[in-house]
Amino acid sequence: MALNLVQKIISEHLVTGEMMPESEVGIRIDNTLMHDATGQMAMIQFEALGLSRVRTKRSVVYTDHNILQIGFENMDDHHFLSSASRKFGLHYSRAGNGICHQVNLERFSVPGETLLGADSHTTMAGAVGMLAIGAGGLDIALAMAGEPFYMIMPKVLKVNVEGMLRAWSSAKDVTLEIIRRLTVSGGRGKILEFAGDGLETLSTTQRATIANMSIECGAFTAVFPSDDVTRQYFVAQDREADWCEFQADVDANYDEEMTVNLSEIEPVVARPHSPDNVAPVKAEEGLPIHQVAIGSCTNSSLEDMLRVAAILRGYRVPSEVSLVVAPGSRQVLMDLAKLGALGDLLSAGARLVETACGFCNGVGQAPRSGGVSLRTSNRNFPGRSGTADAHLYLVSPETAAVSAIHGRLTDPRNFGDSVAVELPEKFTIDDRMIVPPAPEGEEVEIIRGPNIAALPRFEVLPDELEGELLLALGDNVTTDDILPAGTHILAKRANIPAIAKYIFSNIDPEFSERAQAVGTGFVVGGQNYGQGSSREHAALAPRYLGVRAVIAKSYARIHKANLINFGIIPLELIDPADQKKLTLGDRLRLSKLKVAVREGLNIGVENLTNGLTVKTKLDTSPRLRKVLLAGGTLAYAVTGGDRN
Repeated sequence: MALNLVQKIISEHLVTGEMMPESEVGIRIDNTLMHDATGQMAMIQFEALGLSRVRTKRSVVYTDHNILQIGFENMDDHHFLSSASRKFGLHYSRAGNGICHQVNLERFSVPGETLLGADSHTTMAGAVGMLAIGAGGLDIALAMAGEPFYMIMPKVLKVNVEGMLRAWSSAKDVTLEIIRRLTVSGGRGKILEFAGDGLETLSTTQRATIANMSIECGAFTAVFPSDDVTRQYFVAQDREADWCEFQADVDANYDEEMTVNLSEIEPVVARPHSPDNVAPVKAEEGLPIHQVAIGSCTNSSLEDMLRVAAILRGYRVPSEVSLVVAPGSRQVLMDLAKLGALGDLLSAGARLVETACGFCNGVGQAPRSGGVSLRTSNRNFPGRSGTADAHLYLVSPETAAVSAIHGRLTDPRNFGDSVAVELPEKFTIDDRMIVPPAPEGEEVEIIRGPNIAALPRFEVLPDELEGELLLALGDNVTTDDILPAGTHILAKRANIPAIAKYIFSNIDPEFSERAQAVGTGFVVGGQNYGQGSSREHAALAPRYLGVRAVIAKSYARIHKANLINFGIIPLELIDPADQKKLTLGDRLRLSKLKVAVREGLNIGVENLTNGLTVKTKLDTSPRLRKVLLAGGTLAYAVTGGDRN
């Protein structure tokens, strides 16, 4: 039987289930990834499982999100993670070594292997032929314990790539065009698999940009073949021994197909406030800008940075524009210095910031009030920058650099001849900032400061839930809406009681207090509820506040899984029009839950305020229904997985 790339990896890693449509499969995870915004809870959860060492091939913790040390909390977290990593057998990438996805691509990616990461943009490793999927921290903890990762067998969308990019068009324009076509929810339940003669014209880091943003259309991930282009990248990283050719069979079947002709791609921009609000740059040309931020995991490679430096060479950005540049890794920064490009960036007036996520997740570099910020990052949700009324536009590094010079959004094709860059045959290799685990059996004390709080524990699902409808929302609610990003909130990621105070704070500043006062509550949403990041805190903290069910039209994959992980029932409206029967403050009741959940029956939501009943369904596997009955995944795992 001819297999595509996705089928090959899943079949090689299949632990339970069959590769059939709508069937749940469990796959073995080779590698895990987490960072200092998600890793604290994942490590605490792994510790609760009672194992002495991880059971994966390799697990890595990166210090890249939570790096602005405005108080003791961040360093508390870092010392906790570094000491726990040594004890439990993980590698630890120190602050300053770079962004997790960039460093992982450089130093740890392996074609044909699986990677589960506590970050939605883990998908970036698909550029070299990995099956790289983002998930909640609890799923990563279980994977480190040797448990399978479960998912509904994805559909595979083949993306046929033809032609060659024209001057001034980039991989960022390609991925934004794909998101424009699919929208932020059109990829749900699918994996994008890339093929075609046009791939040989895309470098590994260009592929990485495309794979990185596959999550923005709701897809599980994206996978590219491992070919000679991939081999050249591994040679440059002095890791050719980790490379292998990995191709789909010639006659492989796919569920869907689409074609992208690279020669037809033009510079585009994602306008506020969604990655799928895409238009040609020329349609917005002339827009005055106040900030340009170049970097993030999406576009911070050496190739990207060299292009930016070449464009900026000999220019100085206007005084009204703040130009921020964040190389993706220490390796990239060292090579920029060696090649002289760092001087070009600084001479142009760029502010060099730490090799970290930084501005992308709201840690520093907030724009002015009402300001326009061009960013090469992957999300432009409202408030994500740290400024509530800022306008974020997503563009390629080339568009960003040309626009910075002009002080307004500018189509780079009007700049003149495109720049050509030449990458070194060998990148700078220095892994001393990656701390290996302690030898097995060595005594290691885990360092716990006051910011490391105890793990909340939750009771089993009761047969009846009655409470108040705390919030009624529309479509495409993001995890940033549920739990905002930003420095002051990130610092509390290891402390659920503290971080719970910020749940829905940008929408309803009183939500946390109201939820705690009510005791049992519900939230209503529209389509694609919970899109965005993998942050499990957006489910864990609401559960801590007493939210027991969400009622929505549909869910983003990772957030739905996180809700179940912490015992929140993700109900879907059978008739979407019934959403209007549920309004803020209504008293709701769910009865005979144990039988309904166990047997997968429809669940009626009684509105005690207006006397109406809304029909909902619980669209999940029999295994996950048992998880909900147990009160969540951790309770289910710790007590053996046999429930009710």
